[in-house]
Amino acid sequence: MAEALANQALLRDQNHLPPLRQAVPLGIQHVLAMFASNITPAIIVSLAAGFAFGSGEMVYMIQMVMVFAGVATLIQTVGLGPVGARLPVVQGTSFAFIPVMVPVVKSAGMAALFGGIVIGGLFHFLLGTVIGRIRNLLPPLVTGIVVLTIGLALIPVGIKYAAGGVPLIGKPGFGGLDHWGLALVVIFVTLGLKFFARGMVSAAAVLIGLVAGYLVAIPLGMVDFGRVAGAAWFSVPSPLHFGFEINAAAIIGMCLMSVVSAIETVGDISGITKGGAGREASDREIAGGTMADGLGTALSGLFGGLPNTSFSQNVGLVSMTGVMSRHVVTIGALFLVFAGLIPKVGAVIAAMPIAVLGGGVIVMFGMVVSAGINMLSDVRWTRRNMVILAISLSVGLGLQAVPESLQHLPATLKILLTSGLLPAATLAVVLNLCLPETAED
Repeated sequence: MAEALANQALLRDQNHLPPLRQAVPLGIQHVLAMFASNITPAIIVSLAAGFAFGSGEMVYMIQMVMVFAGVATLIQTVGLGPVGARLPVVQGTSFAFIPVMVPVVKSAGMAALFGGIVIGGLFHFLLGTVIGRIRNLLPPLVTGIVVLTIGLALIPVGIKYAAGGVPLIGKPGFGGLDHWGLALVVIFVTLGLKFFARGMVSAAAVLIGLVAGYLVAIPLGMVDFGRVAGAAWFSVPSPLHFGFEINAAAIIGMCLMSVVSAIETVGDISGITKGGAGREASDREIAGGTMADGLGTALSGLFGGLPNTSFSQNVGLVSMTGVMSRHVVTIGALFLVFAGLIPKVGAVIAAMPIAVLGGGVIVMFGMVVSAGINMLSDVRWTRRNMVILAISLSVGLGLQAVPESLQHLPATLKILLTSGLLPAATLAVVLNLCLPETAED
């Protein structure tokens, strides 16, 4: 009995290193749980930039999101002075930034995007010093609206990819059974494993679903491995690979999204300490974790990677496994860095048919919508709160659906407003602060 209690105490100790035979598979499990979500934004942004599917530039960006997800995770788990929560926090590219990044890339280019990412990352770093003071700006009503908007804004991307990539009526092959068939394989395998498997297999259901779709596509002749053969076995990150440009829309968009990302990280850190150790997160852990978010993002942007934030799905893994060790996640981070330095890994991922990716992102973006609805389930639905939800979603998603309605606005303002997410988030925050609760509610 005493030995069992001692083992349980060790599992809840964030500084405990389990035996490697346990630590290595647990670390890889964390990577499997976040891998598909981490690389997907890189593919979406690459396509928005006009890079061909499977191109060298796409391969490079996939490499960088792996490398710097690992680097950012190491900053969280190992720490650099006051930076880093020193908790089992897994970092990766956030879907939240996609509705902002895609319009910036299409209108201002890649150099502007990465200028915004670096400066936004530094701003995010500074948020760590004041994060406790702004948490009240984002209650469950506001955060739920933000997450719901992210998912709803991205769902059309999944449908487009599942149908073949380019939504052109009359395009040969677009919307064909071959594309939809691959997407459905991914969806059904993912659902089957998620609900009928357990442990590591269930946690990596989306990744395994993507692999299943990939394998089905190979004998159908829908996978071109030509670039894989030509890819190098090892390469190092290239500073300012996509350039660096100061652009107001990119900077404003990234800084505003940093606030949302910072609050998400606070929630994840609190969830880890509560679920894994049965305690509240300390102010130092919250501040250090937020600063690590920003530093990881700034470093990533300098080398062609995308913004980093904490991954909520890995918080669930900590609670599920009961293993609080930050060193387990450190092992997973080293695996990510190693894989990202091998271009052939990125080339294999980039050779995946876009319809296979479509099946995966339909599931992933749908889960983002579900997460937003789950957050909103804690809200008391007064008439005031219903109005805030209605106005925020209507304006945010409406402007994204009809960008021509803002054609007479300055270019910077148009980029920000047609992202969908930023107007919805801004309206939710402002209305929540300004509209009073009434006795009738």
